[in-house]
Amino acid sequence: MQATQTKADKPRLMSLDALRGFDMFWILGGEKLFIALFALSGWSFWQLADAQMHHSQWHGFTFYDLIFPLFIFLSGVALGLSPKRLDKLPPAERNPIYRHAVKRLLLLLALGVLYNHGWGTGIPAHPDEVRYASVLGRIAFAWFFAALLVWHTSLRTQIVAAVAILFGYAAIQLWLPVPGGQAGWLTPAGSINAWVDTHFLPGITYQNRPYDPEGILSTLPAIVNALIGVFVGRFIVKPHAKGDWAKAGILAGAGVLALVLGWGLDSVLPVNKDLWTSSFVLVTTGWSLLFLAFFYVLVDLLGAKRLAFPFVVIGVNSIIIYLASSLMNWDYLSKSLFGGLINALPMPAQALAAAIGFLVVQWALLYWMYRKGIFIRI
Repeated sequence: MQATQTKADKPRLMSLDALRGFDMFWILGGEKLFIALFALSGWSFWQLADAQMHHSQWHGFTFYDLIFPLFIFLSGVALGLSPKRLDKLPPAERNPIYRHAVKRLLLLLALGVLYNHGWGTGIPAHPDEVRYASVLGRIAFAWFFAALLVWHTSLRTQIVAAVAILFGYAAIQLWLPVPGGQAGWLTPAGSINAWVDTHFLPGITYQNRPYDPEGILSTLPAIVNALIGVFVGRFIVKPHAKGDWAKAGILAGAGVLALVLGWGLDSVLPVNKDLWTSSFVLVTTGWSLLFLAFFYVLVDLLGAKRLAFPFVVIGVNSIIIYLASSLMNWDYLSKSLFGGLINALPMPAQALAAAIGFLVVQWALLYWMYRKGIFIRI
């Protein structure tokens, strides 16, 4: 991990940082706004919006299910903005890149364990009581294996690999018999994912479930989210005969197509975040493409940079604020700064003011880092 005050050495899209910040905004606590607005106004719209701020219980999809795969997709886009082949470079040039990639992988895995347990509860002393699977771990593995493919294979091979992973993973879930069960069971305890995690995942699972939502087998299709991001990054940086607006239209059209394919598979292979089914990959890729097309038009084509700036401030230091959401008590800090003002407001407005204060203290720290040129990279 390092802080830098220099410009990035790869092409960047402001829309990429803005969309990453928009994605992380909901992790910061943006979801608190909807229930607070409902409590203040009583409008059913805010209650419906709040329902989208919770993960699906099993099969199905909500907006909150998109946050994680969207981040993986965007890491792939950043990788695809300057794809490079390393396999033909001399060892002296490529070995430092390999070492950095491995260090990044290991650091994110370690930070993921830290996030799972936080400062308050402490990481258990016994290794069998540690949860090793994590959100950051999945991000690390998805980026790492996508990067290896980008560095060593052609675009055609990468596309074949993505398709093969989707089909292969679907075949495993639908047709591979589960020892002691049967093929095609997509229940929490009966799925092939649960069997693999029970027998091969070290430590404990999330909430001691039969499977881990960031477990071994379900990490495989997440590589496809990153790879599709790579394809999109390569597409964006190349000139298009019909201009940048055509690029945005193609991205949006591809997003709609992915959604149609994903939901078309739902009756055979349900859209399921915890199992990260291939249909889930398609649905989340579809929404990721649509959001990127929208932000690309808004920020990079129409130039609405001021409107996007609050999200850019979050997006350039996204990993740090994600870690801080587990390791720091932002609620205590917010109440220390704004508690008196919040308590002075009418009761119906207090929940909304508290939610805004909770966001303000986090954004203020990120803004200070942005102004100082402190960007934490991993």
